Amino acid sequence: MSERQETDDSAPEAGTPAGGDRADGLEQGHGGTMAATKDDDHQGPGDAPGFGGDPRPGDHLRPGDRLQPGVLPAADAKRPSSTDGPSGAEPAGTGERAGTEQPTVTGDRARTAQPTQDGDRAEQGDPAEGDRAEGDNRAVGSDRAGGGERTAEGGERAESGEPGEGAAGEGRRTDGSGDRAVSGGPAYDEKAGPRHLPGDARLRRQAALALAALAAVILAVVAFSTPWHLLDTGPPDPARDFRAAEIARSQAFDAATSLPSYIALALSVLLAALLVATPLGARLTAWLRGPWWLRVILGVVVVVAVTEAIRWPLGMWFETVMREYGLSTQGWASWTGDRLKNAGVETFLLALMLVVLVALARRLRRWWIPAAVGAFMLTVAASFVYPVVFEPMFNDFTPMREGSLRTNLLAMAERDGVPVEDVLVADASRRTTALNAYVSGFGATRRIVVFDTLLRAPQPEVELVVAHELGHAKRDDVLYGTLIGGLGSALGAVLLFLVFGPVRRRTGVTSIADPRAVGVVMGLMSLGSLLFGPAQNVVSRRIEARADFHSLELTRDPATFVAMQKHLAAVNISDLSPDAVEYVLYASHPSGPERIAMARSWARLNGVPVP
Repeated sequence: MSERQETDDSAPEAGTPAGGDRADGLEQGHGGTMAATKDDDHQGPGDAPGFGGDPRPGDHLRPGDRLQPGVLPAADAKRPSSTDGPSGAEPAGTGERAGTEQPTVTGDRARTAQPTQDGDRAEQGDPAEGDRAEGDNRAVGSDRAGGGERTAEGGERAESGEPGEGAAGEGRRTDGSGDRAVSGGPAYDEKAGPRHLPGDARLRRQAALALAALAAVILAVVAFSTPWHLLDTGPPDPARDFRAAEIARSQAFDAATSLPSYIALALSVLLAALLVATPLGARLTAWLRGPWWLRVILGVVVVVAVTEAIRWPLGMWFETVMREYGLSTQGWASWTGDRLKNAGVETFLLALMLVVLVALARRLRRWWIPAAVGAFMLTVAASFVYPVVFEPMFNDFTPMREGSLRTNLLAMAERDGVPVEDVLVADASRRTTALNAYVSGFGATRRIVVFDTLLRAPQPEVELVVAHELGHAKRDDVLYGTLIGGLGSALGAVLLFLVFGPVRRRTGVTSIADPRAVGVVMGLMSLGSLLFGPAQNVVSRRIEARADFHSLELTRDPATFVAMQKHLAAVNISDLSPDAVEYVLYASHPSGPERIAMARSWARLNGVPVP
């Protein structure tokens, strides 16, 4: 949940993450402090990484945007298990006999009346339950010659029906391609595939309990930190505050951007589904060679490159619309550079996450535990370092120059009890004409950033925008957002452990420890982001409404608030009356008319002239 809370209600952000939320699989802010509309779907430089076309919390999906994994990779429900060799043959994969009439390893048929490791006699042809008595952690070979791989559940053949990579008798010790597991646990052997081990069902029960506990904690934090009711407001009325020409322009822009946005959404779902339900991901990465960790990294590069190439024309389409409406000032070289940098950041973070994930899966049966802890820690770390490491890759930031505006802003922050070392100005005008501001980071890296385009607005409006940002800082919205995002990432790790087993049968991979599983994991992350996006938007809209309320309490100037909302909506071409589907899928902020209605309710409640 790398956090940015942005301000502009519909700015197609340029130079900063669109919509203000990060989703590196980390994700997430509350969508921006004062802005979010479909133009936010146009991918802004610096948008957080995530495979596939990320619907960040509150941002509208733009063509070319990636599905942001709102959840970090989780884990596989199965440990590698060996597969059967021909009946009566030596245990597959060892390349030697298992000693005189030794019990076979999981998945091989036990010889007639031979004792299994745990002392029971195995029926002829039944799979033995235990590992070798010698406990040397040798991985056993693969499928029956010419037959399909046996699964870990009851010896059924894998749906692919393809022979395993290693034939009977061709197996090898795990100190070859498979690593020995620490603490005497089972090792993963790429040629052996998943092994059915005693206690798998117990591990799944433990993971399910952890999932339920994490979900309960997330719900508790969300319930505690989200302001579910602020003011009773009347229905929004765009016709009261906006001219007919402004409403018509907003509707025309919405129509021009809806088609590419929905096509991008459909492509995101389709690509993720293909990665999760077919062997596409495995085929894209099967030709890669080298150590497992290198194949994981290269697999991420391949999948990101393919999806980016598919989305590139949609991104160009959307950018063309932005230029036609005067919202983009970029040339194609600058636009291309921003997209490539964004893809590079995405690839780096995804590769880091997946290398760690696969390493854990190759070593530990309960790898979902350290994976969940690591996902949480990565989310927190990313939120802390993003403002000082990644944002400067896309924008230049300079302290606001001395003058009455800077003096008034710092004085307002002091009066509000919010420690702010500086107010920074981002050079957004080289990409956009939109108005925006945001708060990002926390602790020593917390900063309030305003677009240089916003400085052209009247000073009282700029002060109101910053007052909104101070509301996020005072309520620690970034910190709570990071906490929720980290817990969500941990939940995603556990959930992946539980769902990967059933999914892998259709994808041509043997285990999540298989480097070819990269595409499957990235597809699951994208689908998770899509599924949880609407819930994140609900919370984000309430957080943004509270920041609006705070700005009114701090400035006590509803007239300027209404004027500022009109100005933002006109310049950013906000959707003044989003339809229900767009509101659920994309809206991280209340609409401009909703925010104006709130300001009028506040004025009536506080005995101030109603604007």
